[in-house]
Amino acid sequence: MIEDQLLAELAALRAEVHGLRDKVASLELENTTLSDNQLIQLRLIHELKDKSNGPTDTEKERVERIEKLCSDAPNHEISLSELRGRLGIDKAVLSRLLKRINGDKFYLRKSTLDKRIRYLCLRPKVR
Repeated sequence: MIEDQLLAELAALRAEVHGLRDKVASLELENTTLSDNQLIQLRLIHELKDKSNGPTDTEKERVERIEKLCSDAPNHEISLSELRGRLGIDKAVLSRLLKRINGDKFYLRKSTLDKRIRYLCLRPKVR
């Protein structure tokens, strides 16, 4: 009787060990899949970062329009609020565009009458 009981217990333990081995194997496979997915995600993130460093076509087009508007304006200066209105963009977009504008050709200045108003001005050409 004790032998039968021990044999049954041994068979149950072997079945449990076999089940645990299967579970460990499936977890290892899942871990490998997850690490592969993380590697793919990291590569995609790096690709997106590389692409986002350069200006987009829309940004290039808007910068060109800003430069033309400033060149055509009286005294070669235009207020930032007027720029936003003419381009139909909000403050955040204009702020990003102003970072892309050539600092050697343009500069920002505040109004002498109202310090809240800023102008984008074309630098005079030095001969």
